Amino acid sequence: MRPIVIGILAAFFFAVTFVLNAAMEASGGSWIWSASLRYIFMVPFLVIIVLARKNMGPLLKEMKKNPGTWLLWSFVGFGLFYAPLCYAAAYSPGWLIAGTWQFTIIAGTLLAPLFLVKKQTSQGPVLQRGKIPLKGLGISLIILVGIVLMQLQHASSLPTGVLLLGVLPVILAAFAYPLGNRKMMDSCEGRLDAYQRVLGMTLASLPFWLLLSIYGLFTVGPPSIEQSFQTLVVAVCSGIIATVLFFKATDMVRGDMQKLGSVEATQSMEVIFALAGEMLILSIAFPSPLSWLGVFIIIIGMALHSHLSNQKPVPAVHQSVKA
Repeated sequence: MRPIVIGILAAFFFAVTFVLNAAMEASGGSWIWSASLRYIFMVPFLVIIVLARKNMGPLLKEMKKNPGTWLLWSFVGFGLFYAPLCYAAAYSPGWLIAGTWQFTIIAGTLLAPLFLVKKQTSQGPVLQRGKIPLKGLGISLIILVGIVLMQLQHASSLPTGVLLLGVLPVILAAFAYPLGNRKMMDSCEGRLDAYQRVLGMTLASLPFWLLLSIYGLFTVGPPSIEQSFQTLVVAVCSGIIATVLFFKATDMVRGDMQKLGSVEATQSMEVIFALAGEMLILSIAFPSPLSWLGVFIIIIGMALHSHLSNQKPVPAVHQSVKA
């Protein structure tokens, strides 16, 4: 139950991303700076935390051992996750992005066959391709139904082109985030804590963010002071607090694919937190009864996932297969 609670806390801080990104787009800020500045701002905070914990040496040693792995999966897990998410904010409101993002619940479950898992047999431990946990997938679909109901009325009022530009990049991000996270978690095999892993992935993704920043300078000009401050808030709340909490929760259940899926499903709470935030800060319209039905179904799905996570363990990822 503790990993679920930590996951819900992470969802609360992750929701800051959707609310503030919507606010920045409404005030004319570019998605390029919303994306790149977040990770650039994260670096000094994370360096201080890891140095204070005297864990910098093991991290650098781990990164030197497999630099290619760190560069690739950090780009996938952070670059292909957050850049498309911010790009979508230029075309869709935060509530729709937060709702579409919950596709990551199913995406994370569908990724299981991309990995090998260690299974105990009469001949000893053997590696087998992971299987999709059908019970967890079924409950994830329940949550997705709730999300669809929650967003149905709003989505029907948007032009098709705007809807696609706000949805397709988020679908890409929904697969990239759990894939990058699991691949790095698999590569580290428990040798690094959550702070080290977040810092390592942030450092390894910096080349991408710096290139994106250079592109931004030549295309949209430098960011405003207001956008820089809002991005700093996102970096602290979502990039550091939420990411570390989420990584800590996934590390706690890395030996059980079913519990891992349940922790990843806590991200569905971002929809509720983002909705509340936009109602308070951006004064969006009060949700319809159909939307509140969707909220109720999401809560039911979360309760079922929590119950499922306390049942018989299912072995999780120990060795990855190249996708």
